[in-house]
Amino acid sequence: MKSIVSTPDAPASPLYSQGVAAGPFLFVSGMTGIEVTTGLAGRGIREQTTQALSNCVAILEAGGASVDAIVQVTVLLARPEDFAGMNEAYAAFFGPQPPARAVAKLGVELPNILISIMMTAYREPNSGEGRTGIEPA
Repeated sequence: MKSIVSTPDAPASPLYSQGVAAGPFLFVSGMTGIEVTTGLAGRGIREQTTQALSNCVAILEAGGASVDAIVQVTVLLARPEDFAGMNEAYAAFFGPQPPARAVAKLGVELPNILISIMMTAYREPNSGEGRTGIEPA
């Protein structure tokens, strides 16, 4: 059984679920550097990386998970030359024990969007039951 996870604290679209909980795993859709109340977090890769990660964490928390539960991250960069800047912000966010990661080039051009980050977290069994951000699919 899967459940849809949503929060007003991260960008949303009718075209995808912000997150999907399935068994002990929580899958977070690709989040960009857009802040829900102010718009684009900045024109630089570091600011957009930090905001994209913050958006992912908002969805994790709505689904009953935390940063410590993240097991895998996929980073999509619009410009490969932004790798070093993304890596700096990413390392500051995760510290000395980061999750598994893959980095690839973003396949579409979105105006001013430099990054999209998606992730998977492991939740303890029943950690999402009764949370307001989770609805059965």
